Amino acid sequence: MSRVVVAMSGGVDSSVAAALLKQQGREVIGMMLRLWSEPGKEDSNRCCTPDAITQARRVAAKLGIPFYVVDARKTFHETVVRYFLEGYASGETPNPCLVCNRQIRWTWLFEHALAMGADYLATGHYARVVVGENDRVKLLRARDQTKDQSYVLHVLTQEKLRRSLFPIGEYLKAEVRQMAEAFGLPTALRQESQDLCFLAGEDYRAFLQRHAPQVNRPGPIVTRRGEVLGRHSGLANYTIGQRKGLGIASPVPLYVLAKEVTTNTLVVGTADELGTMELIADRVNWVSGEVPSGPFHAQVKIRYTACLAGAEVMPLGDGTRVRVRFEAPVRDVTPGQAAVFYAGDEVIGGGVIVPV
Repeated sequence: MSRVVVAMSGGVDSSVAAALLKQQGREVIGMMLRLWSEPGKEDSNRCCTPDAITQARRVAAKLGIPFYVVDARKTFHETVVRYFLEGYASGETPNPCLVCNRQIRWTWLFEHALAMGADYLATGHYARVVVGENDRVKLLRARDQTKDQSYVLHVLTQEKLRRSLFPIGEYLKAEVRQMAEAFGLPTALRQESQDLCFLAGEDYRAFLQRHAPQVNRPGPIVTRRGEVLGRHSGLANYTIGQRKGLGIASPVPLYVLAKEVTTNTLVVGTADELGTMELIADRVNWVSGEVPSGPFHAQVKIRYTACLAGAEVMPLGDGTRVRVRFEAPVRDVTPGQAAVFYAGDEVIGGGVIVPV
């Protein structure tokens, strides 16, 4: 009988994942991470509020499995929160979920699971893994592509995928809720949130103001031609493609095109200036563990909510960087977000978009 540690959040997805594994006859252990929250806001952290812990305990009791809460607050703050703050300070729009999956779930929690004698780590992510030729593990998009989370899992290696389980990846969200009701789980009707956990439902700008006030240094707003149109309140307060809230008058709609950190300048332009034909991504992880021998065609996703776009992906140097050339201009390419490459449902790899 295999032993599986399930990362539980107190939500319906991880609860059903645990129930399905127990139904399969596996030895299941529930484990919940206590993540960092700002002092006084512990009740609002989406991932580990006291209520979420209570819900996860109730699920574990219903399933008859052990349940543990492990303290990852210091590690989470030093890796994920610091990455978030440093990313904005460098002019990027970071995606801390990528670092959390790589460093917290599949390093810190993964090692705790192995120390408990677990054969696998399971989560409630909507994604799939299958074993292909030469015993290579493939990471695939979920059956429910409206909930697919393979984008944030592209950071996983063969070693980690081989010991990972995603029990709900073959199901639609509606089916997961139905199964939760059938299992009699108390989380069946629990609502979900897509907010960053440590922001506790607050706008990220207020969080930055308290923890990295230096990012709110005013500077000029200019066009690509260098025409000064106004002043911005700090580059971190704007995102690529943003239209509203620029605080400048113009006869035509203007959008954020770029953030130039060295000059503390916000570059704006019209809608037809938004698209870009290529990007560079760094810190690339190839899911197969092997760098492609040359350029290849792929569908590329430039952020979690973006549509797939056809492109040629060209590995550079040792393959830790790539150049992506799109078939048509793509809007809102944002440094700090990930570019993830797909061949059909299969995740080939991905890396962090860097300024060109």
